[in-house]
Amino acid sequence: MSFIIEKKDPESSGRAGILSTDHGDILTPIFMPVGTQATVKAVHINELNNEIGAQIILGNTYHLYLRPGTEILEKAGGLHRFMGWNKPMLTDSGGFQVYSLKGMRKITEKGVKFQSHIDGSRHFFTPESIMDIQRQIGADIIMAFDECTPYPCEFNYARRSMHMTHRWLKRCIDRFDSTEPIHNYKQILAPIVQGSTYPELRKESAHFIAEQGREINAIGGLSVGEPHADMYAMTAEVTAILPAEKPRYLMGVGLPENILESIALGIDMFDCVLPSRNARHGMLYTWEGVINIKNAKWKDCFDPIDEKSKSGTSRLHTRAYLRHLFQVKELLAAQIATLHNLAFFLELVEEARRHIMEGDFHNWKTSIVPNLNHRL
Repeated sequence: MSFIIEKKDPESSGRAGILSTDHGDILTPIFMPVGTQATVKAVHINELNNEIGAQIILGNTYHLYLRPGTEILEKAGGLHRFMGWNKPMLTDSGGFQVYSLKGMRKITEKGVKFQSHIDGSRHFFTPESIMDIQRQIGADIIMAFDECTPYPCEFNYARRSMHMTHRWLKRCIDRFDSTEPIHNYKQILAPIVQGSTYPELRKESAHFIAEQGREINAIGGLSVGEPHADMYAMTAEVTAILPAEKPRYLMGVGLPENILESIALGIDMFDCVLPSRNARHGMLYTWEGVINIKNAKWKDCFDPIDEKSKSGTSRLHTRAYLRHLFQVKELLAAQIATLHNLAFFLELVEEARRHIMEGDFHNWKTSIVPNLNHRL
C-alpha cells in the first residue's frame, strides 16, 4: 500500500491524497459505504460502481463470521469474489459489535466471550483469532481488535481499556506479521487509537499507535454519544500526533457536517451506517438540508429529490413519488432513498477533495456546513 498527499489546504489540516491498494486506488478524503453482511443494504453492486461511484466499502467481521461463516468465504476466494466487488474493501474487527452486546459478552485480557445475537450460541474472539478471521475474509485493510468504550466513560475504566487495547494490538501485530495473506493480494493492518474523551489518554494512545509504524492509522471510540465539540477536540489531539504521511481513518463518523469538520482536522477516511440506515426510514441528506420524506408537505412536491445532485436517481425521481413509495411500503422506496443518500455522501467528499485541490476548502466548508444540518 502507498499513500501520496497531492495537496494540502492552506487554512486547515485538510489534504487530498491517493491511497493505493492491490484492488485499486482510492482518492481521499473518502467516505466508505458500510456493507455489513456482504451487501450494502438495498444497493446492487452495479449501482455501487456506476450510480454511486463507491471506491471502497466495508464488511463486518462479527456478522460475516456468524453468517455465512469464514469457511464459506475462504472457499469462495474471499469476500470480494463472494459478493462480486472488485475494488478495495475494509473489514472492522468486530470490537464495536461486541461492545454493543451488553449482557451477552464478557471482556477479559485473553479476549471476548459472547453469545450470538442470532441463536445464542457461544463464541470467543481473541486478537489472534480476529487476525485469522480477517485473513480468511480477505479485505485489503483489516482492523486491529480493540475495546470500544461507551460514553460517558469513567476515567480509570477508559485508561484500563486503552492499555488493554494496546496489549491486544501487540498480539494482533505478532499474529498478522507471522502469517501470510490467503487470497494472493496484500493486506494492511490498521491499529486504533482509543482513550474516550480524555485528552491525556488520547495523546498517550496516539503516541503508542504511531510508534507501531503501520501503514494506516485509525481513531475509534468517537461518535458514540459525545458532543460534537468533544469529538472534534479529541480528533485534533490525535491528528497532531499520528504521522502526517500516513492515512488517518475516523471510524463511525458520521453526519455530513462531522465529515467536513473532520477533514479540516486532517482525517482522510470515514464510514458510517447513517446514510443507508436513515434512508430506510425516510431521512434524506441534500445540499439544501435534511428532508423527512414521509412528511405530508412533500405529497405534491414534484421537484427532484435533489436537483443539485449528480446522481441520476436523485434528479429523476420527485419528492412526491418517493413519499408515495414510503406510504405504500414499496421496497423501491428504500432502494431509491439509499442510492440518493450514499451518492450525496460520496459527492460531499468529492467536492471537499476538489476544493482542497483548488485551495479554497476552508471557505467552502464554512459556507456549506450551515446548510447541511438545516431541516427542510
